[in-house]
Amino acid sequence: MARAVSNRTKTLNTIVAGTLGFLLFFPILWIVVLSFKTEENAIRAPLEVLFSSGWTMDSFSAVQARSDYFKHFSNSVIIAVGSTVLGLIIAIPAAWSMAFVPSKHTKNVLMWMLSTKMLPPVGVLVPIYLLFRDFNLLDTRIGLTVVLMLINLPIIIWMLYTYFKEIPGEILEASRMDGATLREEIIYVLTPMAIPGMASTVLLNIILAWNEAFWTINLTAANAAPLTAFITSYSSPEGLFYAKLSAASVMAIAPILIMGWFSQKQLVRGLTFGAVK
Repeated sequence: MARAVSNRTKTLNTIVAGTLGFLLFFPILWIVVLSFKTEENAIRAPLEVLFSSGWTMDSFSAVQARSDYFKHFSNSVIIAVGSTVLGLIIAIPAAWSMAFVPSKHTKNVLMWMLSTKMLPPVGVLVPIYLLFRDFNLLDTRIGLTVVLMLINLPIIIWMLYTYFKEIPGEILEASRMDGATLREEIIYVLTPMAIPGMASTVLLNIILAWNEAFWTINLTAANAAPLTAFITSYSSPEGLFYAKLSAASVMAIAPILIMGWFSQKQLVRGLTFGAVK
């Protein structure tokens, strides 16, 4: 029997959730407001900026005139999607073996992979940079795709492992008795059953790759620069141009915000996959 919740508790929870949501969303709202202001208005006091009448699209026009937005956008799409697809190709067999091939070392391996995410990226910047230099991968989409796949691979494997563990092993055994090969078992039996979890994994990895700034800034210059590098180009020694920087930020985050908005149900469904039986 479900526990009754008082109206007071519901109201309090609503207020707390609304306040936290507003605090999380406020930086994005403020960037959007500044992007429609002139540089003169953008540096004013907050209330003056919010209620001033100087709304303009000049910052967006200046950003597009100075930088090729669509080139950076295409680089971000190729790198984010490419790293995700490459990561899935490696992670699905790895997660399958950990989920359905018994081993006492599975948990230790998973913890070791997850611990690599705790390493500060700057700690391995020099060796990665030297490898990229020697293999002519600096400022290339291939190089960025590989490095972003590697840094997000532990999360992909961990999430897929969690989803695969929720699938009854008897179903896979039945497919083997019907003559399915290992490849057919993974592609035609396991993968379709884990689609909700895999969809959330794909969405999360695309978001992580899209927002990655450290590696994209340090390993690119112009040819393969994604939108993260596009934003940083508006921070110069002469100072911060708040309106143009905000306009560039809005142009960079808008695609991923739109994708997240339309896929939020699938993302939540995948992240809670197996939580309720």
